[in-house]
Amino acid sequence: MSRYILIVDDSRLSRMISRQYVLNLHSDWKIDEAGTGEEAIELAAANTPYLILLDVNMPGIGGIEAAARIRKNHPNTHIVLLTANVQNSVQSAAEELGLGFLPKPLKEPQLHELLNNLEKNP
Repeated sequence: MSRYILIVDDSRLSRMISRQYVLNLHSDWKIDEAGTGEEAIELAAANTPYLILLDVNMPGIGGIEAAARIRKNHPNTHIVLLTANVQNSVQSAAEELGLGFLPKPLKEPQLHELLNNLEKNP
């Protein structure tokens, strides 16, 4: 089944790597990219993503605030925070919003495990 994924990171390289990791496992999935939290909110409003991979630290609206806004309109969308910032406050915020959490740099086996788990338990 084809899915719609949104990858959000202010680093173009990180978005490209994440995109390739997803496509290596699911070549038919549609992927959009956003470089800011603002863009993520707009794209999520226009399309209902199955999954959002969302960087925490970005200029403007950060990942946690963007996730909170997106969650209001898309309660069933899977949102996973990607960050090198593994502080307890970030993990607590992720848990409060019902978000997943993966450390950066993202590794392909971790992402594939996440995707496989989501597909088994939609």
